[in-house]
Amino acid sequence: MPDASISPDLRPRDGREPRRDFLFLSTAATAAFAAGAMLWPLIASMSPASDTLALRSIKVDLSPIQLGQRVTVKWRGQPVFIDHRAPQQVGRAKADDDALLKDPEPDSARVKRQQWLIVVGVCTHLGCVPLGQLSGDRRGKWGGWFCPCHGSHYDTSGRIRQGPAPRNLVVPQYRFLSDNLIQIG
Repeated sequence: MPDASISPDLRPRDGREPRRDFLFLSTAATAAFAAGAMLWPLIASMSPASDTLALRSIKVDLSPIQLGQRVTVKWRGQPVFIDHRAPQQVGRAKADDDALLKDPEPDSARVKRQQWLIVVGVCTHLGCVPLGQLSGDRRGKWGGWFCPCHGSHYDTSGRIRQGPAPRNLVVPQYRFLSDNLIQIG
């Protein structure tokens, strides 16, 4: 028998009590809030860390780097090799433009100024850091970099010449702000 205290026009048409609608809505709202609260940390963890975002771009002063010297800077958590190439290194890189290369790319496409080579120092095979930045390091057959993990050899333009690496060392986006100042990223 219907509840006499509820006027007939306020009763639901399907015969349910109005309080059940409230229970269904409040349960659904609580479940949606709980699902959101559980998913939020997962979604937030997918965004880059604040220290990575801070390194979106870096400025590097090139003036202290001597001719023939190589330095490593950190950008986005990766090493970036900066090589102040001597004229003989530039000549060797240009002479190798016509060589048989796995990933053909002329030296002029890899540099903005011929004496400065800037590449991400991560081997394109398995992500190792190649040797060749320090003065005593083995630089491989072509005078560039050598990855001892699997034997990849890079030339003075960072191009893969021998070994399992499929591509040249990556040239990051960079620009010269002045003669001695670059911005990477």
